[in-house]
Amino acid sequence: MTGAADAAPLLLLEDITVSFDGFKALNKLSLKVLKGELHAIIGPNGAGKTTMMDVITGKTRPSHGRAFFDGRNLTRLDETQIARLGIGRKFQRPTVFEQQTVMDNIRLALRSERSILQSLFGKPSPADAARVDEVLERIRLLARRDDLAGALSHGQKQWLEIGMLLAQDPKLLLIDEPVAGMSDAETADTAQLLKDLTAHHTLIVVEHDMKFVRDLEAPVTVLHEGSVLAEGAIDDISADPRVIEVYLGR
Repeated sequence: MTGAADAAPLLLLEDITVSFDGFKALNKLSLKVLKGELHAIIGPNGAGKTTMMDVITGKTRPSHGRAFFDGRNLTRLDETQIARLGIGRKFQRPTVFEQQTVMDNIRLALRSERSILQSLFGKPSPADAARVDEVLERIRLLARRDDLAGALSHGQKQWLEIGMLLAQDPKLLLIDEPVAGMSDAETADTAQLLKDLTAHHTLIVVEHDMKFVRDLEAPVTVLHEGSVLAEGAIDDISADPRVIEVYLGR
């Protein structure tokens, strides 16, 4: 039987280098993420975390190296083509439509041939209505479906934006610092939410909150100066002298 270690990765970065005016934001960075995996990325500011996600989504093209997603060479595709392959990205600050209901935010995000006006004012199909409720249940907001998004707490707005990504049915979600500014209870709920999502999606989570990273119970990659410094379970990472020196000891 083939083990998980032998499975073909959903995402593969090979020797990715990105230079800005001679500065190497990424320096021969390699990373492998398996289908259905929740993978955490940590590292000090300037380690290359954002640039790595920019490469994956096509915002930045590497000067050297290759990136593959589900067997496709990402470095030959633009941002729109990459998004259509099934890569969704959530930035740190939630960008929801605060004057629309929670339900309408998800409806607007659904993959559909309908225009924005049709999505907002037209009657949703039974399939769309069921899909919206399914997403809202997964992000713990079904009871808030008819409330304005602006009335949600900061943490709930983060969940709603994750739901807007889920409505696109991506294969891979890139999530940047999802618990920044959250309460302890929301942080714990978010960890469980993300773990639950691995039943249908693959996730890469960039985060600074080490307690939250531990709660994810996920493999961790530590970036430093554009390269992989260490990889492994959180207990091994936390005990690594190199990681302590450049990141955890600060």
